[in-house]
Amino acid sequence: MSVMLPIIRLPRSVQLSLETSSSALLQPPEGRKIDFSRPFGEAALVSPDSISWRIFKNPIALIVGGIAAVILELAEPAVRTGVWKHSTFLKDPMGRLRRTGLAAMVTVYGARSIAEPMIERVVRMHARVTGETPAGESFSANDARLLSWVHATASFGFGEAYSRYVAHLSPPQFDALYREGAPASRLYGALDAPRSVAELHALLDSMRGRLEPSDIVFEFLQIMRDTPTFPTPLRWMQPTLVRAAVEMIPDWIRECLGLTASYGLRPPEGLMVRLAGAVSDRIILPDSPPSQSCRRLGLPKAYLYC
Repeated sequence: MSVMLPIIRLPRSVQLSLETSSSALLQPPEGRKIDFSRPFGEAALVSPDSISWRIFKNPIALIVGGIAAVILELAEPAVRTGVWKHSTFLKDPMGRLRRTGLAAMVTVYGARSIAEPMIERVVRMHARVTGETPAGESFSANDARLLSWVHATASFGFGEAYSRYVAHLSPPQFDALYREGAPASRLYGALDAPRSVAELHALLDSMRGRLEPSDIVFEFLQIMRDTPTFPTPLRWMQPTLVRAAVEMIPDWIRECLGLTASYGLRPPEGLMVRLAGAVSDRIILPDSPPSQSCRRLGLPKAYLYC
């Protein structure tokens, strides 16, 4: 990874605004708030010296990578039907985004005694989701093949977004990222999730002829452009980050989905996203899941920034 730059210290009012917005994005308004700083000393599913801990602390990588992952998921007909017809995304897109983001944070940073029961609940919930695609193909949300695709798209999305827009990752670092996700992916039931870049590329190649275009992809992109997810002063960035996600999709999949050049980044926008990614990687949010988790393990608050 590139050399770390100095930590950016913001005016107190700006810092508080970012912390409030970050908490609102990751903690659902209803239910018990998760305290990542407890139980003290308890390990997570992923080690704090991992690539994953550094990637998931960056909000630009999470937002852009998450959008890219969903685009790839929606290209698969069974996953698309499950997400669109059997979830709350259409009725409550912001709520669904919060829950998904929180689940990702718990999986990477949460203490095992919190992460493992949460994953078990997700698996039980998925067990109730079955149906048919518009083509009449039966599916189950707990199908290992579908789960492996979902986990592969997430690993690809977050890793590629970090490497493109925050700090370059080498091929061995990408391999490490995929290996680090293996314990959690097995708990979710994604038994064949890629463990390396080579396995990811093999999986992508195997999906030729399986992935297909759908108007739902464009509906999703419109929702992500229009649903308020950023603080008001930063909301103008949302459409640009959606385009940054489209820009990451492999060329043959973009062509398959009909995501023409107009859906990707304009030339000046790439620099803007990279600047936002680099700056956000130098701002410590003390109450964020990464910072709380460092405190849980007795690590310095700047551990992930040096």
